[in-house]
Amino acid sequence: MILDKYSSQFLSKGNVFLMDLAISIIISIAVAVLAFLFEVEAVSVRMFDYCWGLSAGLGSGVMFLLLKTHTIIIRHFSFKDTLLFGLAAFGKVLVMTLALLVCGLMSPVVIPMLIIDAMLTVLALCTVRLIMIFVYDSYKSRIRDLEKRSRVLVYGTNDKAVATATRLRGSKRYEVVGLISKDTQIVHTLIADQRVYHFENRDGFEEEVNNLSLRGVIFTAERDVNEEQDRLVRYCSEAGLKVLIAPAVDELSSTGKLVIRKIKIEDLLGREEIKISLDAIKENFKDKVVLVTGCAGSIGSELCRQLAGFGIRKLVLFDNAETPMHNLRLELEERFPSLSFIPIIGDVRLISRLDYAFRTYRPQVVFHAAAYKHVPLMEENPCEAVLVNVVGSRNVADKCIEYGVEKMVMISTDKAVNPTNIMGCSKRLAEIYVQSLGKAIAAGELAGKTQFVTTRFGNVLGSNGSVIPRFRAQIERGGPVTVTDPNITRYFMTIPEACRLVMEAATLPTENRICVFDMGQPVKIDTLARRMIELAGLIPDQDIEIVYTGLRPGEKLYEEVLSKKENTDETSHDRIRIARVREYAYADAVKAVEDLAVLGREVRIPEMVKLMKAVVPEYISNNSRFEEFDK
Repeated sequence: MILDKYSSQFLSKGNVFLMDLAISIIISIAVAVLAFLFEVEAVSVRMFDYCWGLSAGLGSGVMFLLLKTHTIIIRHFSFKDTLLFGLAAFGKVLVMTLALLVCGLMSPVVIPMLIIDAMLTVLALCTVRLIMIFVYDSYKSRIRDLEKRSRVLVYGTNDKAVATATRLRGSKRYEVVGLISKDTQIVHTLIADQRVYHFENRDGFEEEVNNLSLRGVIFTAERDVNEEQDRLVRYCSEAGLKVLIAPAVDELSSTGKLVIRKIKIEDLLGREEIKISLDAIKENFKDKVVLVTGCAGSIGSELCRQLAGFGIRKLVLFDNAETPMHNLRLELEERFPSLSFIPIIGDVRLISRLDYAFRTYRPQVVFHAAAYKHVPLMEENPCEAVLVNVVGSRNVADKCIEYGVEKMVMISTDKAVNPTNIMGCSKRLAEIYVQSLGKAIAAGELAGKTQFVTTRFGNVLGSNGSVIPRFRAQIERGGPVTVTDPNITRYFMTIPEACRLVMEAATLPTENRICVFDMGQPVKIDTLARRMIELAGLIPDQDIEIVYTGLRPGEKLYEEVLSKKENTDETSHDRIRIARVREYAYADAVKAVEDLAVLGREVRIPEMVKLMKAVVPEYISNNSRFEEFDK
């Protein structure tokens, strides 16, 4: 804003000198006028008036220059400076006294006038400065308030956009100055007292940015963000404007207030909102005890948040990560004060700890999200991948049978499809065990009533340790942003999106099957990095360097497409399909898991990896030290 330019500037020394000189002369003239009104005889002499006025101006100027009072910064005025002004006033009246004596105009009646002149001069100089400081502080406070209130446009003229603009009236953070419309016919009209704008190109947008002193644009729907990401969102990034989004209903703060947040890369990569059978999901989980393993992870914690709104009776939290568990507990206590939940620190590898949780709380539904997921790390620690992902999954599934759990939903990954790494193969082995166990129960080979559902999906946007938080941290540090390969692509889902589909899959007749999700179109990681840099208001390869580091151990250049019609069957939900996979006999799955458990505990890596490749023949290592076992 224009006012900001001048609010931080100091008055020039020359201006301060002239101001003080004018004040001092005005005080002397005022004293003479008062003396005239009180019929002081000396003032009636014209020569006295000339001498009084000229000597007052000369004395003031000389003293101000000698004492350099005009160099004192007004906003830093202090009591010490008052003494300096007192000395200047004394010098002034001394010059006036000498002048009057030289002119033969000095008399006893003039002495009180000189004293009053000195006192009023000091008082006036100090008072003017105090008033200026008060006005300056008030003005700066006003400027700070204006700076806190960003001037924004709201995108759209639909009901939600108008409601958002209306709700932001009186906001301490945002001042809505208009609406943006794609319809040129309503440009410059008023809707809810807000002017409607339309932008054909970047030049028109930048012109209005300057005219309106804009600080940002607020979107009210992710769909609009996606449609405008290559136009208006990019204009905002290039102009240094904030791109904001009004939250969905479930993102409102606990007080119900509208909390506008910055747009995230997840918003640009999202798709149309997934339609789920909310009533069926609520009916499926209402009044039930639900256990979530890996509850403190990205997927597990979001499952807990969504389950908490479905009227469940009790939520049992199971995870071995202390700090994330503590944070989740605090969040649930704040957001869902009436929810009964029990946090249990435990490890799925420890059967006794799992038994305690199942025996004590008797869950009716189990979501198994506990797993090791980082591909390069598991290539370096294959035994831990097997012990957690394979043996841990077996332990959870077996306890579900033992304690009569109604349904277990296991979270798997797209990396289990034609795996090229230890992590993907370990998740495929977990799928094999769980599916064979469920089919053995359905066939009457084993006693039990638990239904098993496995869900596969790809990378989750913003999950712990995923590419987006890493890129964000690298951008905040000033770069470089590291991408493994310029052509690498991945399929992405948002965390809420993935969890909604998991719960939808749990309500469908998908027992003992592997559900795969439609992940949409693949995204180039290089493009993702560049968009994130632009969203931060920076220029890729100029402000932030992008460095290509090469594929990591076990990493693919392209991920498998999960929901191809050639290898899946339909369900009643258009985003969920059933994978056609090789089925295994339960006895064979049990033996494989037992042998892998022994080899994993004894850290016999070569033998263990060879067995994994024998059980899962489609596991062909890529960019890995285990490629030698494929020969």
